[in-house]
Amino acid sequence: MKKYWWQEIVMYQIYPRSFQDSNNDGIGDLQGIISRLDYLQKLGIGGIWLSPVYQSPNDDNGYDISDYEAIMSEFGTMADMEKLIAEADKRDIKIIMDLVVNHTSDEHQWFIEARQSKTSEYRDFYVWRDAQENGELPNDLQSIFSGNAWEWDEVAGQYYLHFFSKKQPDLNWENAKLRQKIYEMMNFWIDKGIGGFRMDVIDMISKVPDQKIIGNGPHLHDYLKEMHHATFGDKDLLTVGETWGATPEIAKQYSNPAHHELSMIFQFEHVGLDEIPGKSKWDLRPLQISELKQVFSKWQTELGDEGWNSLFWNNHDLPRIVSRWGNDGDYRVESAKMLAILLHMMKGTPYIYQGEEIGMTNRPISTISEVNDIESINMYQERLAQGFEASDIIHSINAKGRDNARTPMQWDASNDAGFSKAEPWLPVNPNYQTINVAAALADDQSIFYTYQRLIQLRKKHDLIKFGDFELINETEAEVFAYRRTYQGEKWLIVSNFSEQSNFFTFDGKVDKLIIANMTDLSLDLNHKLLRPYEAFVVKLRG
Repeated sequence: MKKYWWQEIVMYQIYPRSFQDSNNDGIGDLQGIISRLDYLQKLGIGGIWLSPVYQSPNDDNGYDISDYEAIMSEFGTMADMEKLIAEADKRDIKIIMDLVVNHTSDEHQWFIEARQSKTSEYRDFYVWRDAQENGELPNDLQSIFSGNAWEWDEVAGQYYLHFFSKKQPDLNWENAKLRQKIYEMMNFWIDKGIGGFRMDVIDMISKVPDQKIIGNGPHLHDYLKEMHHATFGDKDLLTVGETWGATPEIAKQYSNPAHHELSMIFQFEHVGLDEIPGKSKWDLRPLQISELKQVFSKWQTELGDEGWNSLFWNNHDLPRIVSRWGNDGDYRVESAKMLAILLHMMKGTPYIYQGEEIGMTNRPISTISEVNDIESINMYQERLAQGFEASDIIHSINAKGRDNARTPMQWDASNDAGFSKAEPWLPVNPNYQTINVAAALADDQSIFYTYQRLIQLRKKHDLIKFGDFELINETEAEVFAYRRTYQGEKWLIVSNFSEQSNFFTFDGKVDKLIIANMTDLSLDLNHKLLRPYEAFVVKLRG
């Protein structure tokens, strides 16, 4: 089996707007990222997934792109971008660009031209439909950001499709000229020296709106094979697709090297486990650890050696994991380390989201006026109109709102956490005076050093990268334990996913401790009492 560089590294996602402000305008920027590369090198990561820095009117924080080959002025210049790529490369860190090609901004030149005339060469770059004979919408397709997915355009005299904001018209991938334009743009960035692409909602590019097919459409894999051939196929790059509807079988289609599509995917089956089935992400229920075990076990075993998975708890769209499924109060440090150990001992490429490595938490709000995120604001207005109580809607936003992940990075205990000397675009979490990078680096038992050690272990041990996975079923409900096996070597990973103590019994012999989230650990596993959120990894004998 061929081995790839992206199978042994750990990735780190940066949300540029919130990482580090260098020019004191309250907004993070490229020079700010450059100034923190030594910190990321110390952590040990091998790649940065950079959320969009392209020119954008910023209706959806950069995911509405008006020029793919220009940098948003708030973030800096193309020269800054080239310096970031070069400086990261000096530290053996690859820059992975966020490829947003399901849609553009309505201020992109393609859309401006497309609106003007049905005979425009760009008209067919987007998805247009006439009103029905009775004047109604083309159909009842819904936007992911609430409301109908069709928007009337007075200039064009037709409806256009948008599955996100109405300022994010969907591209028509059936148009071969559009696809070639996208491939030319991708090669522009490859020539700059980037390490690959994270592909935003890539499973939506082949859609059949008249049949209400939104994702995993009929030509999806044809397009990806064509993209592979036209751009990165002969390069040693990392490509990861955001694929919300993927199953292990579909994941093999994407990520089996023999299929010439992508390196890996993000699948999100575990992400929905605290939602009421059949409802939206805002309809909450408690996480069942038994379900989490089964989902992870399925993905660890069924992909086998035919595909590659990404491992993550957090990203810019998800709440902070220590607040969501850990305990961000009395057991913040212990539960953050437990979540890290549990995930990073699995097969796949782990992704750390900025601040995760120091245990940053959600930032609760009390009124909608404190919310920046368009998705949360739209949902609030929609649910208010449906009769929901405002307090219940705010509760859902505090649990799942995207602003939770987007508060500025907490660097130190100075004003606004050392992020900026100006008022930040989004308020800093008030707990920055105790939860920050400077404090983490000064404490050799901090969450940071657990992440650093996990990264070092992955680089050193093929067992973590390529070993078989076996879930241990005979445990108490909240104990998540599994074995990894590779070329005769066996490791046991045990985590108590609870603020209650639980027993764990194992009759094998322990050779040595690999890593743990607590000190004074007993390696006698014959009926061991696990402390709240205790986690450890041991090498087994024989």
